[in-house]
Amino acid sequence: MLKISSAVELADWEIEITQIRAQGAGGQNVNKVASAVHLRFDILRSTLPPFYKERLMQLSDQRISKEGIVIIKAQSFRTLELNKEDALERLKELILEAVKQQKARRATRPTRSSQRKRVDKKTRKGKTKALRGKVQI
Repeated sequence: MLKISSAVELADWEIEITQIRAQGAGGQNVNKVASAVHLRFDILRSTLPPFYKERLMQLSDQRISKEGIVIIKAQSFRTLELNKEDALERLKELILEAVKQQKARRATRPTRSSQRKRVDKKTRKGKTKALRGKVQI
């Protein structure tokens, strides 16, 4: 069971975890021990509320395929258990990030003093650059 919030939980059958060999350098142990984890989660077949599903499908994340399958690869740790926990935690963070309410943007204008300071700074910088030319003798 993966607890997302107080009302939302994912059952074990919804998350498919397979062991794979980790990539990269690491010596003989990497070549013989399957300690990395490949997590697959089907959004559309899950028991998530419809709001969660919609927001997850709208999310532009490379870990989510067009068919609605989340694929997370965890290989940061040396042990299988820690990699499983890491993958599950990353799935939970992804779901929570998708349903987080974005703050509404309000259009603002720069203040008159900030505009004046910007123009003054530009003129000072221009004068400094003008002094860099060839010296007239």
